[in-house]
Amino acid sequence: MAKEIPNCKRFTGYKPCYPDHNCWTDGCKDNISFGTKILIINLDAMGDVLMTTAQLATLKKVYPESTIMWVTLKVAHKLLENNPLIDKVYVYDAESISILSSMKFDLVMNVDKSQRSGALAMQVDTEKRLGFGINERGQIIPLNKGAEYNYLLGMDDHLKFKVNQRTGQDYLSETFEIPYERIDYVFEFSQTEKEYIEQYKKEIGISENDEIVGFNTGCSNLYPNKKMTIEQHQVLIERFLKTNRFKVMLLGGPEDTERNNIIAEPFGDKIINSPTTNGVRKGACYESIPQVIITGDSFGMHLAIALKKYVIAWFGLSCWTEIDLYDRGVKLTPEGLFCAPCWKKVCPYELECIQMIDLDRMFNETVNYFDSLRK
Repeated sequence: MAKEIPNCKRFTGYKPCYPDHNCWTDGCKDNISFGTKILIINLDAMGDVLMTTAQLATLKKVYPESTIMWVTLKVAHKLLENNPLIDKVYVYDAESISILSSMKFDLVMNVDKSQRSGALAMQVDTEKRLGFGINERGQIIPLNKGAEYNYLLGMDDHLKFKVNQRTGQDYLSETFEIPYERIDYVFEFSQTEKEYIEQYKKEIGISENDEIVGFNTGCSNLYPNKKMTIEQHQVLIERFLKTNRFKVMLLGGPEDTERNNIIAEPFGDKIINSPTTNGVRKGACYESIPQVIITGDSFGMHLAIALKKYVIAWFGLSCWTEIDLYDRGVKLTPEGLFCAPCWKKVCPYELECIQMIDLDRMFNETVNYFDSLRK
């Protein structure tokens, strides 16, 4: 009988890795070492979870023989499904915390500046902690020198709003103590999802040559002022439809259902009001169809980036310098507006940044992009 449990990713201790083969007594049939065991903690904001996937390819370069596990919230965990660079995703709950607290890692990398994520980072047994934890007083602290700039961005409004020119991926690489390589987000559809996309396109009458503009109309309820008005959407949609050239799709989640119905009402069947309550993976299927996505700084924007769409993103209260569109789009910013960015939930200036959104430029940028594809 073997004296040690195999150091193999396939071995669970619950059932055979292969039928009729006992790895414990007979030895591994196909040994895949755990290598460097890494735990990524990223609970906060679905868009941030997608953005963090941009670190995975570099992590695999730095630690080629490794096991990457990730713990995130239930609402975000499906974004990491089918990701070839992640070995295991845990949903943040009491069961997962119990399991992770019984394991030992070589590296724990906590992305979030929050007490709950920081507490988990401090609880898990590991050789090294990177990112953010909490101290004995419950205060959020940087855990390594590489995390200090990232930490200061949260403490210094002038640095974050006026000085910083680095993208989130750039300073997160520094936090993780790995090279910054400007690699794309990682999001993969399953074969079943690819088949569903093609089936849905047939159902709504989308052909291969159609030029489709997607409107990601909403945003998180946490920051409701990160979206255009209903009237702005309708004015822009009307302009696209008058060209008799473009098809228009409305995109969003459950919180956008009523709003999308109001936006769509004047247009009837002239536009495609995609389902908003079929879950995040189906939502990604719908967002994969347009070639251009018009959006505020929201999860929908990050999903469009992950799907490698041409993104026309407008910014008001949030920091546009931190967002990388990977040369696939344009960022519309409120030039000359002294109060932006601000990250305020309530605006004292009658949402001037939203009033300033340049609808003409959104239209022209879209037309120019599609024209460029014809050349």
